[in-house]
Amino acid sequence: MTRPVRKQCTVAYATSEQQYLWSVDLPWEANIADALEAARTIASSAQVPWESAAVGIFGERRQRSEIPAPGDRIELYRPLRCDPRQRRREQVQKQRKGTPR
Repeated sequence: MTRPVRKQCTVAYATSEQQYLWSVDLPWEANIADALEAARTIASSAQVPWESAAVGIFGERRQRSEIPAPGDRIELYRPLRCDPRQRRREQVQKQRKGTPR
């Protein structure tokens, strides 16, 4: 069986207001960085941190040099506004202060 020459992947990025999905056609040996560059060429004027954002495939962090499989969803991740663990600790402390003993 011969290996295909090209593959299809999806590049995804979301803001709090909108989700962007770009379908890209790539050479078989293309890596994540190549997929991002292909998406960048077809993207509208969306403010996407192409160079600085962390990337992953289906929710798992990956390096830009890794090779995605056909059909993979390559995601650009926004930084968290705050540490979720710290936020939860603060919420618990607030609740404890407001609870009579």
